[in-house]
Amino acid sequence: MYTRIGLNSLQELEIMSKSNWPLWEIFIRSKSGLAHKHVGSLHAADAKMAIENARDVYTRRMEGVSIWVVPSSEITASAPADKDAMFDPANDKVYRHPTFYDIPDEIGHM
Repeated sequence: MYTRIGLNSLQELEIMSKSNWPLWEIFIRSKSGLAHKHVGSLHAADAKMAIENARDVYTRRMEGVSIWVVPSSEITASAPADKDAMFDPANDKVYRHPTFYDIPDEIGHM
């Protein structure tokens, strides 16, 4: 036999709708770092809730100084199959290499 735990209809609706909440990607900037790093994902109803939940989940030990939340649906990524064309090291563009420049002796090591 199951018993109700005293939830009102609004609380029941909130619990049922959590499965429909959007997925948010979480980025944290650590105290010693300059860049935000992806730390995980979570579901939340809106950006404010995502930041609050991210703070509770990913910065429990005071690791961060800044939190970014981004809806997963807004992220556009390159296809892994395109990696050769996307990340070609540009060896065929010799003008990008500094081998054609003469460095004066006064400059020393550069």
